[in-house]
Amino acid sequence: MASALLTNSSVNNTDRKQPLLLGVDGGGTSCRARIADLDGTILGEGFAGSANPRTGLDSACNAIMQATCEAMDKAGLEENDFGRMYAGLGLAGVNQQKERDLVLDWGFPFAGIFLETDAYAACMGAFNGKDGAILILGTGSCGASLIEGDMKTLGGWGFPISDHGSGASLGLAAVRYALLAHEGMKEETPLSQAIMATFDNRPENAVAWQDSALPRDYGSYGPMVVEHLSKGDKLAEQLIRECAGDAAMMIRVLHQRGASQCALVGGLSEYVMPWLPEDVAAIATLPQGDAMHGALLMAMKLL
Repeated sequence: MASALLTNSSVNNTDRKQPLLLGVDGGGTSCRARIADLDGTILGEGFAGSANPRTGLDSACNAIMQATCEAMDKAGLEENDFGRMYAGLGLAGVNQQKERDLVLDWGFPFAGIFLETDAYAACMGAFNGKDGAILILGTGSCGASLIEGDMKTLGGWGFPISDHGSGASLGLAAVRYALLAHEGMKEETPLSQAIMATFDNRPENAVAWQDSALPRDYGSYGPMVVEHLSKGDKLAEQLIRECAGDAAMMIRVLHQRGASQCALVGGLSEYVMPWLPEDVAAIATLPQGDAMHGALLMAMKLL
């Protein structure tokens, strides 16, 4: 998939001031922004809520601007500095051309935009732009390999039909089990009881909740699973093992595509990694840099 580029040629702002780089990592739960100069010196960082355009274009783009403005404030920058800012946007939910076009047409004030998926940004950051693969295990999930300049993604088609091994899928499995256990079809555990307590032990409340629940709402049960995992809860262990199995399935394919290493990133990674099968554990590694670093490398391509 070709990267989406947008450059505002009408902005002439490099005569007196040097260009700035903006790296944005926008996921289903949060959005992070980092501003750096051309030497790579970090000037400021910002944080905001979900930046997945598939679950709301305006809210996602506003989150990007909110995180960027916070980073600008910390860097001592002003509104007129937007015009010399080249942005690398690594966003969840832009696998499809429709969402990519909507984001590019939204009206960002930047001098240029390099738009790709959050997986692309994470892969760039994980190996400092060199060959390798990543597996994002956050609210959603997505694999990506970057081999000799050829970027290929794996999964990441959205919850609930995809996003295997993700926080949202973990939460869905946890809630499904808790409902079964509540009605005596599965063995209750402290975790299943804690989940049902969030619905006041009334399945009809869970039904009402799911009618408007977003992936991040399902993903909000991830910390509860992790908490009970540390206490030896059987259900928590079962759920994490299933996540690790899904992660292993994806890592094996990324390895077959030519990646000698696969960096695990995202909030679930540190909890899933110890449960990976032996053959996959030999391939899995930690990233050299984060997705914001990768997004800055993307922004640099505009120059």
